Amino acid sequence: MSPAIEAMQAEQQPYEGKGVLLEPFVHQVGGHSCVLRFGEQTICKPLIPREHQFYKSLPAAMRRFTPQYRGVVSVSFEEDEEGNLCLIAYPLHNKLGDLENVDPAADGEPKNKAKWANKMPPALLLDNDGYGKDRARHARKDKDKSLKREDERDWLMPAEVLYCGLERNHGAPQLKHNPWSLKCHQQHLQRMKENAKHRNQYKFILLENLTWRHAVPCVLDLKMGTRQHGDDASEEKKAVQIRKCQQSTSAGIGVRLCGMQVYQPDVGQLIFMNKYQGRKLTLPGFKEALFRFFHNGRRLRRELLAPVLRRLRDMQAALEACESYRFYSSSLLIIYDGAPACPRRPPDQQDEDGEEEGASGGPSRRSDGPAVDVRMIDFAHTTCRHYGEDSVVHEGQDSGYIFGLQNLITIISQLEDHGAD
Repeated sequence: MSPAIEAMQAEQQPYEGKGVLLEPFVHQVGGHSCVLRFGEQTICKPLIPREHQFYKSLPAAMRRFTPQYRGVVSVSFEEDEEGNLCLIAYPLHNKLGDLENVDPAADGEPKNKAKWANKMPPALLLDNDGYGKDRARHARKDKDKSLKREDERDWLMPAEVLYCGLERNHGAPQLKHNPWSLKCHQQHLQRMKENAKHRNQYKFILLENLTWRHAVPCVLDLKMGTRQHGDDASEEKKAVQIRKCQQSTSAGIGVRLCGMQVYQPDVGQLIFMNKYQGRKLTLPGFKEALFRFFHNGRRLRRELLAPVLRRLRDMQAALEACESYRFYSSSLLIIYDGAPACPRRPPDQQDEDGEEEGASGGPSRRSDGPAVDVRMIDFAHTTCRHYGEDSVVHEGQDSGYIFGLQNLITIISQLEDHGAD
């Protein structure tokens, strides 16, 4: 039995006895990728061949630092009896094995909403990357023009920090869509509707949902490395990505903020920052954003810092042993639970030292500490000498990524040593 079919049976969310109704994944704080909630423990996103290859050939030493790969499904764009548009996942059959979702050189796709009304307002599309092959060809022609206009679109997300209250149902917080999530939902709906005439089946990969253990996930998305463009980038794309790095903290410290949500329990609010805000941060501003991420509105949660630092140092050691890999445009997620009281996992899911660790290595928690998770995500531009078709073969370590990790470790260590409430 394939991993995808096993995941379907485990999640137990059939749609009319045939497939799984995909729901919004509300905890994505950065990126454009079309991320959907497949079930409580699983998400899915469009299959990009290079990223898929990475997950299938992942070195054993890195598996604890990436989401667990759970197979491939076929996703269809359908309309229910009420006229709502839905995305439904089905087991992948051989006849769908040659489908391609996106241009491998593209940045990825925005995420979907599970059910949409047909009369939603049109949304401005970012990056203009269509799913179908015909649309992909047109997208390549339009993409360089859209890159020049990207800075003009910054007004879509205001520069200030955004706040969102939580609805409560019988005392349990119910997360609303964060602004970035809603924006991506609308954009992807528009793309799917435009392309519905040409194609209605796509390949998605299933990955571990890193937030499922947390009642109110606090999520920090960091773009890692001093270089963001892949080896296959056009000269126009390369120039744009170099400029973004130079004008943000990427060039100076090898890391920049790509998105964030933090819960403040006293006031019942989520705080959001997006990639446009993160790109404008100076080094002091970046340090202040990290302080905000680990602050619950009353105090700095210093108890989170040691386990995060432990994971970052372990990750650095693993990357230093990875020969030839380059993780261009990859992100790092830091996740913890913002709920005032976090239920412990069952004893049989803890290791002998009392540190909780899932099948793929996280989250980690000492017997007297909170659960935290640190993972690498987004591998659409990853390269390695084992990828035989790549024109460029790199030697040694990914020094830009490791440089960013070292600086991140230093900054969080400073919070641990000198942070003031």
